[in-house]
Amino acid sequence: MMNMKILHLPLKAQWYEMIESLIKGDEYRGITSYWIQRLCVFSDGNRINKSEAKFLENNKTFLYSGIYEGNIEFIKFTHVKFSYGYTKRTMTFEVENVAIGDGKPEWGAPTEDVFIIKLGKRV
Repeated sequence: MMNMKILHLPLKAQWYEMIESLIKGDEYRGITSYWIQRLCVFSDGNRINKSEAKFLENNKTFLYSGIYEGNIEFIKFTHVKFSYGYTKRTMTFEVENVAIGDGKPEWGAPTEDVFIIKLGKRV
């Protein structure tokens, strides 16, 4: 498992158990400055700083156009490691991709656009 880039995410019991039982195949995060910084970079590889992320959160059309035009990219995570809250109970999945779109409300997605982390197979 060389060159793994792992995203670590704690989950509430309900969502952890749904993913563990393979019912839920996506994980969602709001389009906030925090998640923009954690999930995106500029195409030249530079990180998005706090003020830039806050601007993108408040002006999402710039975020969307930046992604569409290739100026902003999603960080290429290979895996996501979920923990059951902040306990030692964990599970790891491959990441198929990260995108922005509508999630499934029954899987905890809000009604507005979210970051969607599409899960692959469990490892």
